[in-house]
Amino acid sequence: MLGVQGSASHTELRRAYRVKLRQTHPDTGGDALQFDRVQRAWEQVGTPEARAAYDNGTQKVWDLDDAPVRTWAPPAPFTRASTSRPQARTHGHPGGWYREQYLQLLHEWVGRGVAVPDPYELKLVQSAPREIQHLLASAVAEEDTAIVLASLGIGFTVWNDVRTDAVRRGARVQNGLTAGPQGAAGKIDHLVLGPSGLWGMLSEDWGGTVGARRGELVGPGIHADERPMHELADRARNFARQAKVKFSALVIVVPDDSSPEGVMALGSIRGAQTLLVQRSRLANLVRIGVPGVAVGGTDLFEVRTRVQSAARFV
Repeated sequence: MLGVQGSASHTELRRAYRVKLRQTHPDTGGDALQFDRVQRAWEQVGTPEARAAYDNGTQKVWDLDDAPVRTWAPPAPFTRASTSRPQARTHGHPGGWYREQYLQLLHEWVGRGVAVPDPYELKLVQSAPREIQHLLASAVAEEDTAIVLASLGIGFTVWNDVRTDAVRRGARVQNGLTAGPQGAAGKIDHLVLGPSGLWGMLSEDWGGTVGARRGELVGPGIHADERPMHELADRARNFARQAKVKFSALVIVVPDDSSPEGVMALGSIRGAQTLLVQRSRLANLVRIGVPGVAVGGTDLFEVRTRVQSAARFV
């Protein structure tokens, strides 16, 4: 697919990959299916570890014509548009970490040895402490956002539930990650890369309306000492150092009825635009991008490789 011999060096592989991407990119007249095949081929040989597994036959080789869309989120609702437009390439398990924590704390709250036939039964969820309810709400919010992001199209790549290990002071440790009243402090819910730049996102549902004050989010469901946007910025900074990349925008995504505005600009942190966005407005915003901020050309390919190499999932 990349047009090189099996003895090609990593530099030759990367050069061939970039050439093929330019030739097949839909925005420059290329074929979307071929563009997807090129990226799938690169994932099999794009890092020394993947290349070694490919060369020695221990890596499963995908059928480039029939490779499945790899997302753990529920499929998007059937529409005519979704059947004709290729979806974004997705990685990770959105909502998975929060669901694990929800089930663990729910069983601890109910009592050891007590049978729980349906851990998602409405009355049981409503009677649980607020911390446990919020874990489930966060899981559902991540899954809903993942569906929206998958619809962005073939020019975008999405990594869900990416570990960053940014530890918050006073947070408690669970399964190697830190957690507090509002969830994990060691991950970014969604990393999104495309022509509009590199986006870092948290998906939240605080159960009520949220607003902004001095560049930070406030609301009845947000603890007085919690700073969601700055926590996201800290996690993004930690990942940016690992991957040697720069974020274009940092976004907190909420249900439409949780914000009075579709897109609310909060300012900037370390050069990245910070935004509060209603979920229904997210896809259009990411496609259009933030004025004056974008990643394109060779830079886009290089950033994708760096993010893919650095991404570790919770």
